[in-house]
Amino acid sequence: MPEKGVYDARFFIEYFYSSDAEFLRRLKEDLRSVRERIVSTITIHEVHRINLEKEGSQVAHLRSEIICKDFKLVDVNYEVAVTSANLRSKYRIPMADSIIAATAKIHKCPVVSDDPHFQGIEELKTRWYR
Repeated sequence: MPEKGVYDARFFIEYFYSSDAEFLRRLKEDLRSVRERIVSTITIHEVHRINLEKEGSQVAHLRSEIICKDFKLVDVNYEVAVTSANLRSKYRIPMADSIIAATAKIHKCPVVSDDPHFQGIEELKTRWYR
């Protein structure tokens, strides 16, 4: 099983909103098996916004707090910002994805996501469960 991983917003959206019980079971297994679960603050932003729009403020805050409690939260510092800018320039990907990719690159671990933006980055591994 993987030692660690950086979790993208798409993981959490599937986790909170998937109607596929088998797929949700595999996501939960992943969470139990990974020792160091990392999330970028930009992922918190994305997940919180989506939960606000779908469920309202109370649910959004509760879910964001749970993520922050159960995951190692990584801020966008100088190293992440510069690495992200380099990846964004090289691969022409959105800023949020480049920040998440930079976080994974710096922490030497895969991104847990099915986002095709990550799959095109040579320096990065991804992991998904479909």
